[in-house]
Parts: sequence; C-alpha cells; structure tokens
Amino acid sequence: MNATAAIGVTGLGVMGRNLARNFARNGYTVAVHNRSASRTRALIEVYGDEGAFVPAETAEEFVAALERPRRLMIMVQAGAATDAVIDEFAPLLEPGDMIIDGGNAHYSDTRRREAALRERGLHFVGTGVSGGEEGALEGPSIMVGGSAEAYDVLGPMFEKISAKVDGEPCAAHIGSDGAGHFVKMVHNGIEYADMQLIAEAYDLLRQVAGYTPAEIANVFRGWNRGRLGSYLVEITAEVLAHTDAETGAPFVDIVADAAGQKGTGRWTVQTALDLASPVTAIAQATFARAASGQSELRAAYAGLPGGTRPPLSRTEAERFTSQVEHALYASKVIAYDQGLKMIQDAAAEYGWKIDLGTVARIWRGGCIIRASFLDRIRAAYAADRELVSLLGEMEFAMEITDAQVPWRETVASAARRGIPVPAFSAALAHYDTLRADRLPAALLQGQRDYFGAHTYLRTDRPGAFHTHWAAPARPETPA
Repeated sequence: MNATAAIGVTGLGVMGRNLARNFARNGYTVAVHNRSASRTRALIEVYGDEGAFVPAETAEEFVAALERPRRLMIMVQAGAATDAVIDEFAPLLEPGDMIIDGGNAHYSDTRRREAALRERGLHFVGTGVSGGEEGALEGPSIMVGGSAEAYDVLGPMFEKISAKVDGEPCAAHIGSDGAGHFVKMVHNGIEYADMQLIAEAYDLLRQVAGYTPAEIANVFRGWNRGRLGSYLVEITAEVLAHTDAETGAPFVDIVADAAGQKGTGRWTVQTALDLASPVTAIAQATFARAASGQSELRAAYAGLPGGTRPPLSRTEAERFTSQVEHALYASKVIAYDQGLKMIQDAAAEYGWKIDLGTVARIWRGGCIIRASFLDRIRAAYAADRELVSLLGEMEFAMEITDAQVPWRETVASAARRGIPVPAFSAALAHYDTLRADRLPAALLQGQRDYFGAHTYLRTDRPGAFHTHWAAPARPETPA
C-alpha cells in the first residue's frame, strides 16, 4: 500500500468517524481503520465522496498508508481500550512518528503513556476534543498536549479543522504530556457547573416566579442576547420550548429527573482534592447529579418539611427574574474562575507552561461551554498573564459587586422556600470565603492542636507552636 495519507483515524464511532470526515473535507487524505472492518466499509460507502479516504482492514495496512512522520489518531474508549490500541500499533511505528489520543483520557494516563512512548522515540499527543459529534464534524475546540515538535507538525492540521471565532482557530498547544487532557477535563467540570447553575435558575423561575417552561424559554432567549450569551443558554431555551409529541406536555415535565454522567466531572473533583484547589461550584454540581440518581435515599426524604412562602405576583416575578439573572451570571463567573485557577494549580504542580488567555480563546468556539464572556476572559489574561483570579480584573469585579444584593436575595429566596440551589450557594460561599478578612480556620487549627498536637501558626510572631491543653494553662511552646 502506498503511503499517501496525511493522518489516520482508528476507532470509527461517532466522534472518530466525524473527525475523519472533517479532515477529509479540509483536503487531507485520511486513512481509516476500525477493529470491526464493517464500520470502515460503512464509512466509505456513506461518506466516501466527501474527500480522500484510504480504508485499511489490518493494523499493518493502516500504518503502511501513512506518510512519514506517521500521524495516527486513536478514537476509542478511555482506559484499557486505549492501552490495547497503543500496544497494537506502537511496534509498527518508527522514531518520530506520532500517536494522538483524541478520547476523554485521564490526564495521568496520558502522562504515563507519553513518558513510555518517548523512550521509544515516539511522540504521544494527548488531545482534548470538545464539541460533541456536531463539533467533531463542523469544527471542534482542540486542546493539544505533548511536545512542541509534535505540534509543529500537527498544529496546522488541527487549526484547519477546528472551529473559528473572528478568524482565529479554536485549537492550540496547551503544554507538555497530559496538559491537553487536563484542560479538557477541567472544561468538562466547568460544563457540569454551568449546566447545574442553568438548571437551578430554571427551577427558581418555575417554582418561585411561577412561569411555565415556555415562558422560561423566552426568558432564556432574552438572556442569550446579553452577557449570558452561550451555547448552553441557547440550547436550554430550545429544550424548555419543546413539547412532547406523544403527550403534548412540556418536554421537561416528561423526562425523569435523574441525571447521568460519564465521569469527567468526577475526575475534576477528585483531582481538585489532590491539588487542594477549591472548585466548590463544580463539586456541588457533580454531587447534585449523583444525588438525583439516589432514588431510595430521595424516597426516604420524601414528605419531610421544607420552606414555605406564598407565590409571587407578576410584578414581583419580573423583579425576581432580574435577580436570578444576576445570580446566574455571578455564579458562572465564579465557576469559570474556579476551573481556571485549578489549571494554574496543576501547571505549578506538573511544570506545565499554560497560557490561560489561550485556553479562553480556544473555548470561544466549537466547545460546549463556549460563551460570549470568554472573549473578555481571554483579554483579561492577555493583559495580565499573572492574573490570579478573574475578580482581579476591574470589569468582572464591578459586575460581581453589582450582583451582590440580587445574588444573595436569590439564594435566600431559595432557602426560604426549600428549593435546592447547591451550585448557586457554593459559588456565593466561595466568594465570601475568599473575600473574608479572617476565616474560622483559626479555630480549626486550635482543634487540631488539641486532639492531635498538630501545632499552629500565630499572627504575632513566626514559628509553629503547641499548647499543652490537658495541663493547667501555661504559655505556648515552640514546636
């Protein structure tokens, strides 16, 4: 077989197939391979006229079809399946060739694989691809990890097939080894928080303001034309406006209220604990999904008393809607800020040189969390690459200041009425924790010293100290 393909894609599920088609539509000759040859043949039969494809039924044929340096993209299930594909193809490759993992791999697996393949002279490129099946075909956001040398070769290809915003590609080299998959993981964690915040806003407008799903759809359409403009707000309006064809009821009323998850939000929370990075809004959104599926536990709590308040008048409902908009915006800023700070924490831990302005830039298009305010986030980090928090930027700080009263009123209204708003509450508590002059952690340190002699720091002099709690009161002693 002649080596004519610029890139190869193995694993032709929906995402792999659509990425292969995207490459082909953009003028690249694409080798395609799948463990089941019937899927390869089906791609050629249905989509073969979209570009130049080279079908291969064996691993040897697939590798032989690739130009040097070979670029082989894996689109299979994360975990053992990815390792199996690497083990199958790596022996057939030569130094300088590249294996690209475009799946939702855990960044620690990517770091392990990159180190192992580097010893064999191969480039392993952990690549986060966001946008779902439509994005994969029409233009995703692409977060590339691995060596700079690999990106020199792959970058022009990824940038060409990616989404574009203001003529700029939504693809970039994020950093070495697992940086690309780490940023994609955090992207998905932010996605969990964003979706939960939107769901809580809907619930408040439904239960407190008394609006119908169709009316709330119109509220979200209006919000989407303003500072809350985003893909998720846009599709929320469509979902709320949809009626069930069989019953004629609002679609949202016939869907079971138990949300699933594929694990990337959970990975974000687990990793945040390891990094001591307080992504509380993301964590509460993840736990909210878990709680929604606890049917036996929810049944045990059913019927227990909750808050009660009379329904709002129409004029009050309009005022409350404005409060919810402020609360939703402020909470979204906090959730994105938490995710971006977690990326900074990981970069410090793993020695990654990650430009958060670049991250915000490539999240502006193609991906699920694309939103209008990401351009302002990009600009904030471009102006100050050492920016610790979005709230260190004047415009975001002023917006959060303006949101103070309505944000707090929204959370208070939910608490009075017994409506769960875990992500709203966590975002507000995070804000109050970090802005506080002094935290009750001082008492925690005293407790720890009392039961475990863990020592504590003082505010008036340096050093670690321990108090002899069981003995009569006497001065502290240096530890």
